[in-house]
Amino acid sequence: MTAMAALRALLARDEMLIVPGAYDAITARAVERAGFDAVYMTGAGTAAALGYPDYGLATMTEMVENAGRIAAAVSIPVIADADTGYGNELNVARTVREYERRGVAAVHLEDQVFPKRCGHLDEKRVIAAEDFMSKIRAAAASRTDRDFLLIARTDARAVIGLDEAIARANAALEAGADVAFVEAPETLDEVRAVPSRVRGPCLLNYVLGGKTPALDLDEAERAGYRLAIVPGLLLITSLIACEDALAELRATRRHPKPARAMSLKDAFRRFGAEEWDALRRRFGAS
Repeated sequence: MTAMAALRALLARDEMLIVPGAYDAITARAVERAGFDAVYMTGAGTAAALGYPDYGLATMTEMVENAGRIAAAVSIPVIADADTGYGNELNVARTVREYERRGVAAVHLEDQVFPKRCGHLDEKRVIAAEDFMSKIRAAAASRTDRDFLLIARTDARAVIGLDEAIARANAALEAGADVAFVEAPETLDEVRAVPSRVRGPCLLNYVLGGKTPALDLDEAERAGYRLAIVPGLLLITSLIACEDALAELRATRRHPKPARAMSLKDAFRRFGAEEWDALRRRFGAS
């Protein structure tokens, strides 16, 4: 079964699919080892790994190559941020093809003006609804594998209001999207309203400290969401851990004690050392 078909099968289950975010192969493998069924390549995390804020500064090539590295590192399906598609309908068509060629199972495309901003920041702008639908139609038609999942994200809630966001989500589903992603509803009532008003599967973006209020993911499932991404968990956790460890090293001039012991051998085992050792024993000349 392809990763694309596997993701569709996961979404067909009764329970909501919870997908943590990863920004590189290290964090993607951590998601897989933790037992999650899919991993999300966060655009904000990808930009951060390049040294930039989530301001639309990462290029399509940089995003696609990171998605490809993540897809190659894990055996679970990868859902990837594809921002606005990086241009008009022609750029969107190429974007979809490039992600698909890298083994990514799904992408989400949004209706922000490029360069975009993180969906939980202020001062966003969106393109006209008809322009967004043209992009979604182009994306849907550009898939070579019909199992490749297309997620339509709208940021219209912050710019025009929830009603327009719902209308865009429904129109995108009619234009060929498989899943609707209404970004940053701002109250629990709005969070609950999205799946009840959108005529198709819905994705919830759970960003702690963002515009959407904190909620239990069981509550999101009861509201009718089929998919929840948690993009910032590993990025923020890693940042805090790194800053704390470095501050302790600078202050004490001693190697900080990790929260739990891990040898280098244990670390390398997490990235396939045993497989590579076996290959060396099989084919090595010495």
